[in-house]
Amino acid sequence: MRNIREVLRLILCLQLSQRQASLMSGVARTTTNRYFKTIQENQLSWSDIDTLSDDVLRKILHPQQVKLDEDELKNSPNWLYIHSEMKRKGVTLLLLWHEYKAENPEGLSYQAFTRRYRAYRNTLGLSMRQTHKAGEKLFVDYSGMTIPILDQVSGETTTAQIFVGVLGGSNYSYVEATASQSLQDWVGSHVRMFAFFGALPRILVPDNLKSAVIKACQYDPVINPTYHELAMHYNVAVVPARKYKPKDKAAVEKGVQVAQRWILARLRNHRFYSLHELNEAIKPLVADLNNRQLKRIAASRHSQFVEIDLPAMRPLPSAPFELAEWRTGLRVGADYHAVVDGYAYSVPFRLAKEKVEARLTQSVIEFFHNGGRVATHERKYQSSGHVTLATHMPKAHQHYATQSSEHLLQWAQRVGQSTFNVFSYQLESRPHPEAGYRSCLGLQRLARSYGEDRLEAACQRAIYINSRSYTSISSILKTNLDKQPLVMKTDAALPIEHDNVRGSNYYTGVSSC
Repeated sequence: MRNIREVLRLILCLQLSQRQASLMSGVARTTTNRYFKTIQENQLSWSDIDTLSDDVLRKILHPQQVKLDEDELKNSPNWLYIHSEMKRKGVTLLLLWHEYKAENPEGLSYQAFTRRYRAYRNTLGLSMRQTHKAGEKLFVDYSGMTIPILDQVSGETTTAQIFVGVLGGSNYSYVEATASQSLQDWVGSHVRMFAFFGALPRILVPDNLKSAVIKACQYDPVINPTYHELAMHYNVAVVPARKYKPKDKAAVEKGVQVAQRWILARLRNHRFYSLHELNEAIKPLVADLNNRQLKRIAASRHSQFVEIDLPAMRPLPSAPFELAEWRTGLRVGADYHAVVDGYAYSVPFRLAKEKVEARLTQSVIEFFHNGGRVATHERKYQSSGHVTLATHMPKAHQHYATQSSEHLLQWAQRVGQSTFNVFSYQLESRPHPEAGYRSCLGLQRLARSYGEDRLEAACQRAIYINSRSYTSISSILKTNLDKQPLVMKTDAALPIEHDNVRGSNYYTGVSSC
């Protein structure tokens, strides 16, 4: 205490600055500043300090080290009530001190009030030092212990996972068994837990399992998209506990331990044949746990929940969350289709070769790019196939896709009979009419380049030379053969009588002469 007294003497008695006093006494500036503020708060002069013993001065400068004796506690405010009220949102020690002074005008000063409250809080043990505001945080995790379930048909034994949720303010707990720790079970447990509480917290604090966190990071964890969607639906924030920092989720760690002792251990000699049967056995034990009186406080988890957490929590939405599975990092093909479970779904053609995300429900599949929804389809469960929306195609592809044999033939009929005959040949000579669409579309393009009249003439010549392909008609137009007159050839009639023509009698041996 010698250095402490010296630094205070230099400041209070010699009127030196805190910087000078720190340099001369060898006491750190932050420590010097803290001591000086404490002396000012207690309105002590150097003459007062000089007469104090080291023990008294230490209690003033280090109030956190003060241990309250029994007599002191008896004459103190109701620290249990004050500690409970501090969990309420918006409640401060200053407000509680004003209420205390209103009933006890001769009571403790604010400095003594805060000092003694800190000392009381320290008597509750390390586990109570993390203060949780009412209705603010809900801690969720799985228990390390599991419960076996026997299948009566196959005789196989599976292990049920135990999901635990604990509210930070009241330690009110929810416990249920699930088949696994998969995303579907994880989300389902949250939906049922929120219904059990009948209200919502502001923050969810999960562990770093894959169903909650895709990539754990102390500063910027990547939340599972489906879990994030659940948080958006219920309007809660997700703040995962840091890796290797169990104190971040001390409430649920304690809740898991309590659940293991008061629920799982009591079921250790029971045999269960279904998950439903196990959960029915867990429900009354959860109620017993929440109604059990706490050791340190004359209240139960349930009464604390009703009094502290529930008034500060928010109401549930009108409808529960519908589970949707997310697929990330899907690469769109050059044909502007993304493949999910073997089935190809179209997206806008501008996203070809880009990455998209898919949100799958039982009946619908939605595609997202840069956070915006770009396509919606009915979900297909076939192992192969494709579905394409015309609005997702470029204009050229839309034009091609909307063609039909009737449409093409109507256009050809308007141009001319020869064009109609060529189009009919292209559509009818292929194994499937769609195989002739490309040739017909090519002929339509020739009409736009050379004119419909020249196309009709070229088709007439192509029919004449028996070469009705697109290549042949295109060549006729390029070489301007369609502009030349078409000379029809006629076969010359052979004479009926001629010296070289033998009659039928010739073959019977009778002369034809």
